Amino acid sequence: MKDYYQILGVPRNASQDDVKKAYRKLAHQFHPDKTAGNEDKFKEVSEAYQVLGDERRRAQYDRFGSDGFGSAGPGFGGGPQGGVEWDFSGFGQDFEGVDLGDIFGDMFGFGGAARSRTPRGRDIAIDIELSFKEAAFGVERSVLLRKAAVCASCKGEGKEPGTSANPCASCNGSGSVHETRRSMFGSVTKLRTCTVCHGKGEVPKEPCKACRGDGVVQASEEIVLAVPSGIDNGEMIKLVGKGEAIAGGIAGDLYVKVHVHPDKRFSRAGYDVATSLEVSVTEALLGASKQVETLDGSIQVQIPAGTASGDMLRIRGKGIPRARGGRGDLLIKTIIKPPRKLSKKARQLLEELQKEGL
Repeated sequence: MKDYYQILGVPRNASQDDVKKAYRKLAHQFHPDKTAGNEDKFKEVSEAYQVLGDERRRAQYDRFGSDGFGSAGPGFGGGPQGGVEWDFSGFGQDFEGVDLGDIFGDMFGFGGAARSRTPRGRDIAIDIELSFKEAAFGVERSVLLRKAAVCASCKGEGKEPGTSANPCASCNGSGSVHETRRSMFGSVTKLRTCTVCHGKGEVPKEPCKACRGDGVVQASEEIVLAVPSGIDNGEMIKLVGKGEAIAGGIAGDLYVKVHVHPDKRFSRAGYDVATSLEVSVTEALLGASKQVETLDGSIQVQIPAGTASGDMLRIRGKGIPRARGGRGDLLIKTIIKPPRKLSKKARQLLEELQKEGL
């Protein structure tokens, strides 16, 4: 597992400003355009800052580490080795029989060509629903997925246990084949993964009966999701390698989109939680002790004398847990509720107060 704190040279309790300063210093030092630059170091530092420079991503990294953390979504982000992967696949689908995404990927050393040598399973996207309180404090959820998984019988090798394999005749045992095409750029030769042996360089003498030689089967898998505290509606959790398996390659990723149900008592403002409290006219004028619902249960709150409708009371530490420790606050908006009907005595008292200018 990569230690992003060590890469940036900061302690785990470093502030966000210290993380930013460390990144700027190292990025300037290792920038590839400088004479003494180092492209690999620059990429490593940039990857670390993508995570630690964002408070929510940093909290997810602290909890799950780099192995269970994707710094970005599909197309531009975490590649099979955890670095930054530039995806040229959408640049152009086909021009005179040649994929321009592959050409530009080869030119820059990223993208299509690298991925073709290591097949990757499909990503899976699912949705989960959480209550307001579950999203605030975090929760574990189990989901059952039906997906392509490595065959348990042959361990993904595609052959019956105890049997051997022959060199692939299609690629002569190399696992890849050369493919040459003519285009506006001249003759372009690509190295493609062999579709017969899926890059293994060999084919089984006796295919596995369980998976028919594919190395993968459709199977159900229970996955436990550790939803971090403070997650917000619409945010995405990425579980690396929990997508579909593929023969001779690496599994795709699982993307979990979170939907948080609204709560009639609370609303969210960052890490603060807002609620409202009805008070009577006399309670507002004279002050009172009122019971208020919080995420942790009911508490008694003192309403100061002379409180006006719309005043905001702040209760420290009763909000949503912060990524780096501590909690937000509970914001209580007072709403003065006048009585619909007045008794004769109450009206007389109010008339006396009115005479005194109150």
